[in-house]
Amino acid sequence: MQSFSHDVVVISDVHLGTYGSAARELVVYLKSIHPEILVLNGDIIDIWQFNKKYFPKAHLKVIREIIRMMSHGTKVYYILGNHDEALRRFTKFSMGNLVMDNKLVLDLPSGKAWFFHGDVFDYSVKHSKWIAKLGGKGYDLLILLNTFINKVLISLGKERVSISKKVKDKVKGVISYVNDFEQNVAAIAREKGYRYVVCGHIHQPAMKEMGLEHERQVVYLNSGDWVENLTSLEYVNGSWSLYRFDQKLNAETKEEEMNSVDIDLTTVLEGIEK
Repeated sequence: MQSFSHDVVVISDVHLGTYGSAARELVVYLKSIHPEILVLNGDIIDIWQFNKKYFPKAHLKVIREIIRMMSHGTKVYYILGNHDEALRRFTKFSMGNLVMDNKLVLDLPSGKAWFFHGDVFDYSVKHSKWIAKLGGKGYDLLILLNTFINKVLISLGKERVSISKKVKDKVKGVISYVNDFEQNVAAIAREKGYRYVVCGHIHQPAMKEMGLEHERQVVYLNSGDWVENLTSLEYVNGSWSLYRFDQKLNAETKEEEMNSVDIDLTTVLEGIEK
């Protein structure tokens, strides 16, 4: 497969270890790029939902592919989110081409970019974590149901549907939450003097300039997720773009094995949770 060079690539909300993670598609994407910097902007491994009995080969391949990229010179910044917050004891950890932290600032040719996951703006995560975790389990079950429905639709020659995305797009409370999230993030970035603010967390891919006419414009960027939207952000030659994985062109990835495998990662995560 042809490999494309990028200055910066941002992915978030992969949720490895859950049924909804589009790990197979992500492996295909990672093999097609060769960025100088890869920003993993939170919720890459879903420790909240982690189950020792479920970690398919495709999920392990994502980790292997990231390690391969590091060995070929890519600098990887792992920005920690709420679902992988157990790793926050390793904040400021650095080894070779890997850095783990809660935030990142890059001085890009077109302006400073501020990266963080975004859960700090989520009231349910900060003050009612049990509600957030319960919602996460419900979301995972909905994705599992959606996966079964899509398998049936594909077998009938019809297009995939995203039930949870349709629900979220029509619920006024969710729309209001997303708008508030974007406005708050952009306002703080403006106060700090950043040109770009780059988040994940809300699973809503976006690229937009934000600010009133008399205010300095801030570019709000959200990398979306690899559960429903299968999106990333790419920075090449001084400009950002939003990448969307073409599931039709890569339908063959659906046929890979889904069997779980015994890996050292389970032992690592058990140690982290203790």
